[in-house]
Amino acid sequence: MERLLRAKTLIDDKILYLKQKSQALSKQGLKPHLGVILVGNNPATLSYIKNKEKFCSRIEADFSLINLPEDIEKEKFLEHIQRLNEDHSVTGCFVQLPLPNHFNDLDVTQMINPLKDVDGFHLKTIEKIYQGDLTGIIPCTPKGIITLLEANNIQIKGMDIVIIGRSYIVGKPLSLLLERKNATVTLCHSHTKDIKKYTSQADIIISAVGIPLLITKEHLNPQNNQIIIDVGINRYNNKLVGDVDFESVKDHVKAITPVPGGVGPMTVFSLMENLILTTTNILNNQNKGSL
Repeated sequence: MERLLRAKTLIDDKILYLKQKSQALSKQGLKPHLGVILVGNNPATLSYIKNKEKFCSRIEADFSLINLPEDIEKEKFLEHIQRLNEDHSVTGCFVQLPLPNHFNDLDVTQMINPLKDVDGFHLKTIEKIYQGDLTGIIPCTPKGIITLLEANNIQIKGMDIVIIGRSYIVGKPLSLLLERKNATVTLCHSHTKDIKKYTSQADIIISAVGIPLLITKEHLNPQNNQIIIDVGINRYNNKLVGDVDFESVKDHVKAITPVPGGVGPMTVFSLMENLILTTTNILNNQNKGSL
C-alpha cells in the first residue's frame, strides 16, 4: 500500500477557510446555524450527532438539536420540520437518518426547505446535479469522497470506477457526480451476480453497502494498483470496521481509506461546507428581498 487516505490532515488544512467564511457571514448579519432533528436515542447516532456539533463549534456556527421520541406521531414530527423551515435563524437543517419504520426516509427529506437542505437529498437539489450544475449543494458523502480523491491527486477522468451500493444517499448521487467528471461508472448492488467480475477490473472501488468485511483481496486484481474508498462503518466483534477487510487488502492496493478516519470525517466536513453555502444563499436572497 502506497497511501492511507486519511481525512484529518485535509480537514485541518481546510477548516480555517470555513471558519473565516462563517465569521464573514456573521458580520453580514446571518450566522450559520445548523438545526438537526433526531428521533430516538441510539448511542452510536448520538455520538455521530455530537461530532457534527463539534465541527459547528470549530467553524463558529450555531448548532441546535431537536431530540424526539421514537413513537412520535407523523403529524407532530412534521411540525418540527416546519418550524426549522420557518425559523429565520436556522440556515441549514436535516433529519438524521435512518428513521423508525413508520416513517419513509425519502418522503421526509422532501419536507426540508430546499434552501436549507444541507444533506443534499431534496429532489430539487438532485435535479440540478442531473442538469450538470455542480456549483450548488451536493450530497455530503459523495462530495466528501470526491474532495478526498481530488486532494490526493487521484485521477477521476477516464477511470473505471465500481460503486457497490445504490442508495439515494451515497451510491446513486455519487455515480452521477463521477460520470459528470468523465469516469466510467459501474453500479453494483444486491442483485449483481458476480461482484468480483467488476471489482477486479476497476481502477477505483467504492463500497457503500454497510456489510462488514464484504470486500477482500479476492475481489482485487493481481497488479496491486487499485484504490479503495470504504464508506461503510459497522460495529463488528465490538469494534468499528468498514465494508472492506482492511487487513486482507492493505498490502494489495495502491491506496485505501481507513475506518474510522476516512470517509466519515469527510462527510461531516462536507456538511459544514454545505452549511456555509446554504447560509450564503439565504443571505443573498434576503438582500434581494426574496425572503
